Amino acid sequence: MKKLLILIFTICVCLNFYAQNTYAFFGSFNRDKNIEGIFVYELDTISGNLSKVTTVTGILNPSFLTLSPNGKYVFACTESKTPNGGKVSSFEFKPENKTLTFINSQKSGGENPVYLTTHKNGKWLVNGNYTEGSVSVYPILDNGTIEPAVQNFQFSEGSINPGRQERSHIHSTVFSPDFDYIFLPDLGADKIRTYKFEDEKKQPLQDAEIPFTKTTLGSGPRHFTFHPNGKFAYCIEEMGGAVSAYSYKDGKLNSIQRINTHSNKYKEDFESSDVHISPDGKFLYASNRGNEDNIAIFSIQNNGTLKTIGYQATKGKHPRVFALDPTGKFLITTNAGSGDIVVFKRNSETGLLKKVGEKIKIKSASCVQIRKYN
Repeated sequence: MKKLLILIFTICVCLNFYAQNTYAFFGSFNRDKNIEGIFVYELDTISGNLSKVTTVTGILNPSFLTLSPNGKYVFACTESKTPNGGKVSSFEFKPENKTLTFINSQKSGGENPVYLTTHKNGKWLVNGNYTEGSVSVYPILDNGTIEPAVQNFQFSEGSINPGRQERSHIHSTVFSPDFDYIFLPDLGADKIRTYKFEDEKKQPLQDAEIPFTKTTLGSGPRHFTFHPNGKFAYCIEEMGGAVSAYSYKDGKLNSIQRINTHSNKYKEDFESSDVHISPDGKFLYASNRGNEDNIAIFSIQNNGTLKTIGYQATKGKHPRVFALDPTGKFLITTNAGSGDIVVFKRNSETGLLKKVGEKIKIKSASCVQIRKYN
């Protein structure tokens, strides 16, 4: 009996150990720098419950977050949707102390920064500004400090929708799997812009052989992701309510499919938002805001095309950004409209989602990033 109790105790300790050290970082439109803007929670990878670790005040509208490759630093688009504002900011995260500490900020090079990403070497940060349609590149020091921008490219041309596409609107900045190229979906111009990224140069953005890929007119390309095998890429189109699938090689995208993210029940006023692929490469998930407030679920075929599996309501309003944890076991969505966070457990065989844990309230939650620390 004693040996059995010891075994049970050992198993419980091991399960508790493996359930910890996974953290979810949430950004928001706090509208007031005197109230909390960035939130850090620990994800229990057995139950799916979230427990608050720390928060950050003194920063305005940290609407989008990304992490450094080593997880030591959190970078944020700050002063988003702030007239004459726009910054990128850096924070140091210490999981052993459960602290997130401000380091510094730099001007974003445009109003309304909406997306940023880091190079795999941890030495470069690339930011996209929505309102003016521009991209900025920053060196990052070893201590997480963001240096002033070394490049800022402004784009101007729009597309066919005068209300939404009067000019360029860069909505994301995504590196290719080998980090030799970077892709910039431009909602305003109906283009996915492409640059070579030569990280050894002082100004790493260089002209690509194919500078852009055209998307369907009026579609409004927004977020972009690559398949784990590096052979396929997918762009969610905010205004078109669709995902476009591409084969990919050496900086070149070739269209292979365009498929609706929404059910046939709706024919217009789409607000498709975010797109991610499960780590096993078998399923693609896409968020729909507005009419539907759900996650569309697709299986990925061997040729890279998508097949609709179903839809999962997000249990809230306006799911802006969502993320999968590194194991692919959980999907967490930020419902900006209803101000809540919902965790779903993912069935690895069917791809379907099931709500678990308790809802977390974060007013105007806008972004989530998830990382496991050793």
